[in-house]
Amino acid sequence: MPVINRIAEFADEVAGWRRDFHLHPELGYEVHRTAGKVEELLRSFGVDEIVTGIGKTGVVGVIRGHGPGRTIGLRADMDALPIAERTGKPYTSTVPGNMHACGHDGHTAMLLGAAKYLAETRNFDGTAVLIFQPAEEGGAGGKAMVADGLMERFGIEEVYGMHNMPGLPLGSFGIRAGGIMAASDKFEITIEGAGGHAAMPHKSVDPVVVAAQLILALQTLVSRNVDPMEQAVLSITMLRAGEAFNIIPQFVKLTGTVRTLDEAVRDLMESRLKMVSEGLAATFGAKAEVSYHRGYPVTSNSARQTDFAAAVAVEVAGTEKVDADTSATMGGEDFSYMLQARPGAYIFLGNGPSSGLHSDTYDFNDEAIPAGVSYWVKLVENASRT
Repeated sequence: MPVINRIAEFADEVAGWRRDFHLHPELGYEVHRTAGKVEELLRSFGVDEIVTGIGKTGVVGVIRGHGPGRTIGLRADMDALPIAERTGKPYTSTVPGNMHACGHDGHTAMLLGAAKYLAETRNFDGTAVLIFQPAEEGGAGGKAMVADGLMERFGIEEVYGMHNMPGLPLGSFGIRAGGIMAASDKFEITIEGAGGHAAMPHKSVDPVVVAAQLILALQTLVSRNVDPMEQAVLSITMLRAGEAFNIIPQFVKLTGTVRTLDEAVRDLMESRLKMVSEGLAATFGAKAEVSYHRGYPVTSNSARQTDFAAAVAVEVAGTEKVDADTSATMGGEDFSYMLQARPGAYIFLGNGPSSGLHSDTYDFNDEAIPAGVSYWVKLVENASRT
C-alpha cells in the first residue's frame, strides 16, 4: 500500500514541528528545548508513559496496543551540528553557528508523527517504545541511553532506526543485512625528530620528511593489508608542524580517521597503523607515538529484522523504491550501540537530490515525511502480526 492517508493528512503539521526544531538547533546533550517540545507533544497525543532524562536528556514515550505482543523500539536523534547555516530558508537557524545539517529535525518530527498516529489508532498488539536520543553527533548519546538501562527498563526486544539519505530518490528506502555504517575511529601520530637549521638538514632528524613518507605508507594499509573483498578507509585530515620557514621542527602531529565495516578488519588496521608508524619513523632515526581512539562501532543490521524492515518498506513505497541490498556507507552512527544491545535494523530514507549531510546548505526534504512516518507506523502494526 502507499503512504497511510491519515498520515498524509497531517504531514504539514509534522513539517511544522520539523521547521520549529530547525529554527532552534541544539548540540550534543544540551537539547533541552527540543526534548521539552518532544515531551509536550507526546503528552498531547495521549501516549501511555513518558520518561525523561534517559541518557542525560533523552526522552522515551511508550504506547501500548490492544493486546500482548512484541515490544519494539523506534529511535530518532535530536541534536544538531556546529555549522553556520547557508540555506536561505524562511526557517533558517536562529542560533548563530548551529544548524540541523544532518536531518535530525526531520527524524524527530517523523517519529512524533508516528506517535500521534499510533496513540490515536492503536491498531496493533504489543508495545511501541519511541526513543528520542541526544548527542548522536560525536557524543555517543545512544551508548548513554543503553547504559541508563533503556532496553531493560522498557522491555525492548527489537530496535529500529532510520536516517535520511541525500541522493537516494525521494521517499525510497535502502537497507542491507550486516554492516550498513562503519566503525568510526580517530588516531593521532606524534613524530619526534631533532630540530635544527633548515639550511643544515644533515644535522637534524627532519620529522616533516618522516611525516610525508608516513602519509603515503599508511595508504598501503588498505591497498596491501586489507582483503580486497573487505572495506576500509584511512584518511589523514590534519598535519601540524613548525613555526618558522627556516627551522626544522622537532615535532610533527598527524591526525586522521579509520573507517571499517568488520571488527577483525578494525583490529588489523589499528595494529598495522601502529606498527608501520613506529617502524618507518625508526628508519629515519625518529620516534612515532600513536594514540588510537575507538569511536562508534559498526552499525550492523540483524538478518531477520532487516528482512522484516525491508518488507515493511516495500509495503509503504513499492518494490521498485526499496533497495534491500543497498551499499554501506563509511560514515559512523551511534545507533550501533543499540544494535549491540538488541537485534534490529537501520534503514535509509531517500531525501532526493539535496545537498549532502553536514553541508551548510543541506535541508531535510519535508516531502519525505509521509513515507517516513508510514514506515514507522507499519513497522509497529506489522510486528504484532508476525
